Amino acid sequence: MRYRNLGTSGLEVSVLGLGTNAFGGRADKQTSIRVLHHAVDNGITFIDTANIYTGTKSEEIIGEAFEGRRQDVLLATKAGIKRGEGLNARGASRQHIFQEIEGSLRRLRTDYIDLYQIHVFDPKTPLDETLRALDDLVTSGKVRYVGASNYSAWQMMKSLAVSESRRLIKYASVQPGYSLADRGVERELVPFCVDQGIGLIPYFPLAGGILTGKYSGGNVPSGSQLDMNPNFANRLNAARVQLGEQVTKIAAELGVSATALSLAWLMHQPSVSTVIAGATRESQIDENLKAVNLELSADVLKSLDEVSKDFIYSPPF
Repeated sequence: MRYRNLGTSGLEVSVLGLGTNAFGGRADKQTSIRVLHHAVDNGITFIDTANIYTGTKSEEIIGEAFEGRRQDVLLATKAGIKRGEGLNARGASRQHIFQEIEGSLRRLRTDYIDLYQIHVFDPKTPLDETLRALDDLVTSGKVRYVGASNYSAWQMMKSLAVSESRRLIKYASVQPGYSLADRGVERELVPFCVDQGIGLIPYFPLAGGILTGKYSGGNVPSGSQLDMNPNFANRLNAARVQLGEQVTKIAAELGVSATALSLAWLMHQPSVSTVIAGATRESQIDENLKAVNLELSADVLKSLDEVSKDFIYSPPF
């Protein structure tokens, strides 16, 4: 495994992380625990979840899996998306953040979160309030580092400016959707991260499996995103299917899988600290790990950039 600092922070993370939004859903508890242990036993330290994943089951399963070996992992979770019907059951207010951190700590069976992330930008709450709440969590020891998810470049820049002017904790990272099939973040967010030393944590790195080529020729594999979630068809357009086929062809010429190639491409991009790849069985972890030490030549990177260039300006995945 290779490790990198999360942005300019002192926190070192595995270049390959594990996404857990399927745990307690598409993967049952025992399967999820096996996947978690297999990932960590192979050097993956960064485990990403959220308070809303599978109705809190993801956090609960992770907590059970690492009870007694908390020191082996870096736990990243999130808050901000709707959690109930109450007036304050969503957003980035002090009320909501303080309420949700306690639930996440309890479910994860820990007394601190390594990276606590605001899941989405909250236009109704002043950034000063959000960042002061996060600063208090760091001061109290309940949180080590803070980050954002699904923020645009201007939202991140405004957040850093508020933190600087108020002497509050700063976001160390930002988590966007990013892949060969979803390159819109390269227009503004990636240059921002390079300039400000923010760690980039891509999610949906395989575009829900599209980049593995599994949907070529109208194929719908059993257990795939499309098989389990019919709404996924809205993301599966002809251009993305064609991209998956092109990536598969380039991978075959290199003698590697399209999965490893797609993940490795992200690991070669500026400011990327760790790539969150989901898995519902141990074999997927093994396949994802092949990307870690896959060095891509300038010619290969150019070829991948060429076949995916239209996705810099396409709608977000």
